[in-house]
Amino acid sequence: MDVQHCGYSVLVGAKGELDEDGGAVLQRSLDDVTADERDLLVDLHGVVSMDRDGLLHLLELHRRAESLGLRVLVTDWQPQPQQVMAQVAGIPGPGSATGERYALAGFCRLIE
Repeated sequence: MDVQHCGYSVLVGAKGELDEDGGAVLQRSLDDVTADERDLLVDLHGVVSMDRDGLLHLLELHRRAESLGLRVLVTDWQPQPQQVMAQVAGIPGPGSATGERYALAGFCRLIE
């Protein structure tokens, strides 16, 4: 996990597997948020696999960030993590024509 504080934003770059252990590290990314920061950007391009525990940690991170007043953007879903999110959200996954298009919608559905 790589966490950078850049002006008004917190940038989190995740790599490898996002599971129970990786999710615990992800949660610590908000430990040093200041009142000046307004955005949280989570880049998943380096996450090659994710299980349901990892997805739950990602959702919890989103909730915590919003409670701190941060706007959240999760980007660059890779095929396997996207498939896990799609299965949990009940939408078509990357094997379908609509899977990638609905990655963000599925994540938003889970947050709600």
